[in-house]
Amino acid sequence: MEGLFALPMRFAPRWPWENFWGAGSLMALLLVPWPLAFLTVPHLGRVYASADPLSLVLAVVFGAGWGCGGIFFGLGVAYLGLSLGTSIIMGLIAIGGSVVPLLLAHNTQISVPVGAGLLAGIILMLTGLTVCARAGNLKHRDPDEQARPRQFGRGLMYCLAAGILSALVNFALVFGAPIAQPAIASGVDPATANNAVWAIVFTVNYVVNIGYCLFRAARSGSLRKFRTDSTPRYWALALLMGMLWAGGIVAYGRGASLEGPLGPVFGFPIMLITSILTGNAAGAVCGEWKNQPASARTTMRWGITVMVLAVVTLGYVNYRIR
Repeated sequence: MEGLFALPMRFAPRWPWENFWGAGSLMALLLVPWPLAFLTVPHLGRVYASADPLSLVLAVVFGAGWGCGGIFFGLGVAYLGLSLGTSIIMGLIAIGGSVVPLLLAHNTQISVPVGAGLLAGIILMLTGLTVCARAGNLKHRDPDEQARPRQFGRGLMYCLAAGILSALVNFALVFGAPIAQPAIASGVDPATANNAVWAIVFTVNYVVNIGYCLFRAARSGSLRKFRTDSTPRYWALALLMGMLWAGGIVAYGRGASLEGPLGPVFGFPIMLITSILTGNAAGAVCGEWKNQPASARTTMRWGITVMVLAVVTLGYVNYRIR
C-alpha cells in the first residue's frame, strides 16, 4: 500500500502537485485515524488522560517530522518518478527508522546475532539503494532528459530530506507506545491499542501536509483549480491515495505489534522494501522505464534483486528470534 499511494497522482493531470497532495492528505486525515481510533479503542478520552505526557509530546514531535518528510516525499516522486523516488526514499527511511530505534531502545541487541542480522539486512538494502540511484542517474542521462539538467539533483535532495524525516514515523510508534498502555491494561490487544497512537501522529502529519499545500496553492494561484478543474474522479483518486497512505501505516503498526518488542525494528524495513518493489512495479507498468537505456534498466533490476535479498535476510532473522 505504501508503495502505491502516490500512484493516483499520475491520473489527475489538471491538478498541480499541491492540489492533489493536499486533497489526498485531507482524505487520509478525515477517513482513517480518528474513526478507526474511536471504533477500536474504548474510552479513548480516558486513554489519553491517563497516558504518559512525555509520550504524547514525542508522538506530536515525531508526527510533525513525518509530516515534513511527507511533503518532501511528494516533491521527490514528482521530480524523479515513482520508481526511483520510492526506492531512494524508502531505503533511507528503513535505515533511519530501524537502526536508530534499535540503538536507542534495544542497544543490548547490537552485539548479538539479532543485531548482526539486522545490520546485514540494512547493508544489503543500502547496497540496493545505491544501485537504484545509479540506475536513475543513467536514466536521466538520456537525451530526452537534458532539457532539465538540474531535475535529478534537486529531486535527489528532496528524496534525501524525505528519507531522513519520514523515518520519524517509526520513532512515533516506538516512543509513543506508552500512550496505548492504558488501553492495553483495560483489555484491548496491543495491535489494536496502537490506533490511539496513530490518531495523534496522523493528525499532526496530515495537518502539516495540508497546511503546506494550502500555502503553496495560495501563492501559485492554483486554489481555484479545486473549483474550476475538480471532478468526482479526481476526488475519488485523492480518496484512494489517502486510504492507501494511511491504511498502509496502520497495517504495518498492527503487524509490528504482533511481532513482539523487536517487531518495529525488523518489520519497518521489510514493509519499506516491499513498498520499494511495489513502487517499481507500478512505475514500470506506467511506462517510466520505457525507451530508457538498456544499461539503466539492467542496473535497476540488479538493485531490485539486492532489495529482495535484504527482505529474505531480515525475514529469516526475525523468524529465528520468534
